[in-house]
Amino acid sequence: MKRKSLFTLLILIITAVTLTGCSDVSVGKRANQTDNWSRLKKRGYVTIGVDDTFVPMGFRQKNGKLVGYDVDLAKAVFKLYGLKVSFQTIDWSMNTTELKNGTIDLIWNGFTKTPARKAKVAFSKTYLYSEQVLVSLRKNKIKTYTDMTNKTLGAQTGSSGYNDIMAQPKVLKNRIKDHDPVLYDSFTNAFIDLNAGRIQGLLIDSSYSDYYIARQKDPNNFISVKGAFPKDAFGVGMRKSDHTLQRKINAGLDKLAKNGTLAKINRKWFGNNANSPLLPNN
Repeated sequence: MKRKSLFTLLILIITAVTLTGCSDVSVGKRANQTDNWSRLKKRGYVTIGVDDTFVPMGFRQKNGKLVGYDVDLAKAVFKLYGLKVSFQTIDWSMNTTELKNGTIDLIWNGFTKTPARKAKVAFSKTYLYSEQVLVSLRKNKIKTYTDMTNKTLGAQTGSSGYNDIMAQPKVLKNRIKDHDPVLYDSFTNAFIDLNAGRIQGLLIDSSYSDYYIARQKDPNNFISVKGAFPKDAFGVGMRKSDHTLQRKINAGLDKLAKNGTLAKINRKWFGNNANSPLLPNN
């Protein structure tokens, strides 16, 4: 009798696990095939996937509060539609997978438009330009990309910088030690290794590097080398089926550009250094 009861219990557990897995797959499949705007409006919020160490786009303050340029911009856009924003920290290398699985609705965190990403997601219009820069300690005497020959380079896993390294091997990949960069889950950890001398260079988005370096005790200890890779165009990533959401975000960005909110957010986080194609004289 006990053996039969145990067998029945095991069958029930296996069935429950199987159904849960099928349910998750079903949710992701349904989200990828549906224009989800009506569902989001009914729910009252959108879920945005972020790397919460990416200053100044989205990062945690010492008290744990998430702040940043993209945090402010996303809240401002969805406030126009009466929607709240829920930010969910994700493994950045899995961002498009999280979107496909339906665990997040958007990727809005300094998300660079690339051909590979465009094949997987739909993008909003570009709202900000940035660029990849090679950051090093001044004492390392890295003044050009050629100076990285046989030196150790760092990059973030899944970042546009890493994609540039691999797509244009003659620029850095073929020069650096082992012909591959050391990969980090966050730029925070990469800067720790740069300061400790474990890597001699770091390919990083200029918006992050400028913010980080400006807040160091002695910014002159660092040097940034620009110009070897194409400009980064930041956009909001979403499922290809979300046509209404795409239109709403684009319309919201345009409205914020016209009413002065975008310029205000730009000044808050970048001073006069923001480069937005949505604003005049940019």
